[in-house]
Amino acid sequence: MESLENHLLIAMPALEDPYFNKTVTYICEHNDDGAMGLIVNLPINITLSELLSQLEEKGDDGLPELAQQVLTGGPVSPDRGFVLHSPQSGWSSSLALSDELMITTSKDILLALGSEDAPEKYMVTLGYAGWGPGQLEKEIQENSWLTIPSDNEILFDTPVELRWKKATEKLGISLAHLSNDVGHA
Repeated sequence: MESLENHLLIAMPALEDPYFNKTVTYICEHNDDGAMGLIVNLPINITLSELLSQLEEKGDDGLPELAQQVLTGGPVSPDRGFVLHSPQSGWSSSLALSDELMITTSKDILLALGSEDAPEKYMVTLGYAGWGPGQLEKEIQENSWLTIPSDNEILFDTPVELRWKKATEKLGISLAHLSNDVGHA
């Protein structure tokens, strides 16, 4: 299978795993060692302002008010933060994922959010989704996931609660008409 880096995984309606039901996951890395991605439509009950106030030792004074929801990026390392953002260099720990996306894991970007130094578009997730070697490919063969190339409109311009619906619409088919069976005529 070709690498699914810079693609979106769309959970099939029949995927009953409570963690991944109706999720959209951006795939950051996919190679022979496995895959790593960030769920982009599973908000947790904390705003970016609340997260920043927990990180900032000086308290809430001077922190921007950011109502954007923090997302659960996946079940692995939920205490680890990731910022998926439009290209902007200068952060301590960044990696270009494509010409249009970067991921940063250092605290310096978090402290810049809400200021003129912040990237134009961004989302913050806690944790990530991970698959071992061959695991994601097997799940796709088992009809758990569909894929589409990444789409910044879905990532940054679509409300969180509509991202799964919007991603399924990009497929050009109605998921209500898909069969859960694999390999049957």
